[in-house]
Amino acid sequence: MSHKAWMKTVPTENCDVLMTFPDTTDDHTLLWLLNHIRLGIPELIVQVRHHKHTRVYAFFVTATYESLLRGADEIGLRKPVKAEFGGGMRSFSCEEDYIYENIENELYFFTSQERQNIIRYWLENLRAKQGESLHNIHFLEGQPIIPELAARGVIQQVFPLHEQRILKRLMKSWVQAVCEAQPLDEICDYFGVKIAMYFAWLGFYTSAMVYPAVFGSILYTFTESDQTSQDICCVVFAIFNVIWATLFLEEWKRRGAEFAYKWGTLDTPAESIEEPRPQFRGIKRISPVTSTEEFYYPPWKRLLFQCLVSLPVCLACLLFVFLLMLGCFQLQEFVLSIQELPRIIRFLPKIVLAIIVSACDEVYKKIAYWLNDMGAW
Repeated sequence: MSHKAWMKTVPTENCDVLMTFPDTTDDHTLLWLLNHIRLGIPELIVQVRHHKHTRVYAFFVTATYESLLRGADEIGLRKPVKAEFGGGMRSFSCEEDYIYENIENELYFFTSQERQNIIRYWLENLRAKQGESLHNIHFLEGQPIIPELAARGVIQQVFPLHEQRILKRLMKSWVQAVCEAQPLDEICDYFGVKIAMYFAWLGFYTSAMVYPAVFGSILYTFTESDQTSQDICCVVFAIFNVIWATLFLEEWKRRGAEFAYKWGTLDTPAESIEEPRPQFRGIKRISPVTSTEEFYYPPWKRLLFQCLVSLPVCLACLLFVFLLMLGCFQLQEFVLSIQELPRIIRFLPKIVLAIIVSACDEVYKKIAYWLNDMGAW
């Protein structure tokens, strides 16, 4: 089922993160994973649902307010502090929970995005024990279970659910609004800081483009038709663009820092070392650094694959597209040279080219995924 279909069947109040499985999943796999989640992450509340038409199983995952508070403490979630305690943003601490704004309100203390981040953090840190396996999947000690099962196709998808109430409000105040400022704080609360920062930059960039557009239009209007006048205007406009670009960058640094401070990410520490890609494969060995078991793939094999497979495949794809476009252009010239053909037939080469390009896009996408996965081994 699509994301939208699941969203329509799931009450968001009882589910924050949805985990779906292929229709071929057996009961042993579901029970194995369900027991590991309940034993390894007792903070989570998991309900098993089954869609009778598609025969797809899904786990509805949520957590209680008390568990989310402990999770916020665990991941160092930054929350606003009450004015009487100094204000600003601080990493959440259960020992001093009384200092944070709206701590008494279970419905509004956490945004849906924060709830989902905490739950996703728990799920992605569910670790395997030594010698654990599921069917033909053998886990390393301490390896994350959920990402590995998702990479193997055992888990079809893991995704957060939307709050329809908030989406409707954003639709009115953001998408459908005309000539109004973006509700950046609401976007940040719902989608997170990264998405909000992107739209903040996009709005700032769009507004800043008004100045060169207006100046360029005025310059173009009063430019004479002679070559000397046009050259002078080009030089003036180039100088203006250099000054504008410098001011734009400096002003965005200031504006971006304001948003980062406001949203509590200005002094966020660097992210810890991420887990290896779940798609990474190789031979098992003892790490010379950590002395723990890990997957290892020799660099020379990766380089060999890139030179003998990735590079030839990419060149072949580029050559195919080039010859295809050349053939369509030749066909277009041939069709235009025949005057007796109906007018609609003259557009046929362009239509054929558009269809072939769309088909090639899907094929090349699959090839790119395959090359990316194989090249990362």
